[in-house]
Amino acid sequence: MKRLIALFAMVFLLAGVQHVQAQDQQAEDTMMLDDVVDTTAFVADSAMAAVEADLSDDDSEMMDEGGGLHKQLKRKFIEGSASFMSLVALALVLGLAFCIERIIYLTLSEVDTKRLMNDVDAKLQQNDVEGAKELCRDTRGPVASICYQGLLHIKEPLDQIDRQLTNYGMVQISKMEKGCTWIRLFIAVAPSLGFLGTVIGMVMAFDRIETAGDISPTIVAQGMKVALITTIFGIIVAIVLQFFYNYILSKIEHLTSQMEEGAIIFMDSVTQLKTRNNG
Repeated sequence: MKRLIALFAMVFLLAGVQHVQAQDQQAEDTMMLDDVVDTTAFVADSAMAAVEADLSDDDSEMMDEGGGLHKQLKRKFIEGSASFMSLVALALVLGLAFCIERIIYLTLSEVDTKRLMNDVDAKLQQNDVEGAKELCRDTRGPVASICYQGLLHIKEPLDQIDRQLTNYGMVQISKMEKGCTWIRLFIAVAPSLGFLGTVIGMVMAFDRIETAGDISPTIVAQGMKVALITTIFGIIVAIVLQFFYNYILSKIEHLTSQMEEGAIIFMDSVTQLKTRNNG
């Protein structure tokens, strides 16, 4: 009996010791977790402080540099004499308006020439001249227009039909080139306005030198900078408009080649039609 009581006492003693050790280990783990959390929070706060300091430095640098690109362009636009810079900007806007209108018109005028001419040839092989006319009338573009014009004179001799196609082709080319004269005008006017602003800016700079009575580098540099800004913007406008103008010319050349190809195929179809009817 005494041995049994002693055994139970030893068991309870060991359990108490383990419980105390578990509480101590839990307390140590809690303290370590708190230290880790505190360290992480400190590192995060330090990193955020460093990032905020860098952002504040970048913001201050951007403010020192005058802001973004649009703000710098706006500042340069104002520095280049608003009167002449407004004329250069107006030339850019009007030139781009004509370019966009021509690009849209020429893009809508493009069709699948081979498919159209195959359909017209199929109609003519069936002696369905009215069906060919309706097909050309419902199809947009200069190729369909010259074919329709040729079908209107299909009862005339072949040389007369060929002459009609040639004349109407010139009319279609004139329509495609409509507005290109204005684009060329703005390409020439933009740098000319820039050069004019430069000359006037130089005259104003010399007036400031005469008024000051001394050739100060600051006065000369300021006048030269303002004078050359107009030339820079004028040349940039001319380059942009020239790029669009060359693209328009390439589309006109492509449509012209389609017209020539369509006219040749159309004349072959008309010749076969007349041969069958005369035979």
